[in-house]
Amino acid sequence: MASLPVLNQPPRRSGALLDQLSRRMRLHAESVLAPLGLRPRHLVALTVLRDQRGSTQQALSTTLMMDRANVVGLLNDLEADGLIERLRSPEDRRRHLVQLTNAGVQRLAAAEFALARVEDEVLCGLDTEQRDTLYELLQLAAAGHGSDGTASEHAACVEEPPADAGSC
Repeated sequence: MASLPVLNQPPRRSGALLDQLSRRMRLHAESVLAPLGLRPRHLVALTVLRDQRGSTQQALSTTLMMDRANVVGLLNDLEADGLIERLRSPEDRRRHLVQLTNAGVQRLAAAEFALARVEDEVLCGLDTEQRDTLYELLQLAAAGHGSDGTASEHAACVEEPPADAGSC
């Protein structure tokens, strides 16, 4: 018995394609990060520490949206590899300041070059202008903004389904 098409559905959906692309990107990224001794969560922490020129452990926990105990474990990994150092805050001895070491800066740079090659491989079907457009569209979608740059309410972004959609 042949299956019937779903009625009143748009012919194209982005979710499955974004998921497929995300999986390819993640698998390739993990394969180039592993030889560097890094996992994606390490990379995020190193990037935040570089961009913020260091951080307290508490602020890092908030920025990474991670439980403090998990941040301590993450920092233990990075410290054991000599990529970060934790120093007592001179203002408050109970607080630790976390910063990249020179080795951390170098490892992060190597990871970013490797990830640029991954992106080139995964997005090889797009030219430079198309990649720029994709990046801009993804930024808009991630920020929850419409094409005019204004914040859009969720309800305004989603069309109401037809009244008979429940019968599909």
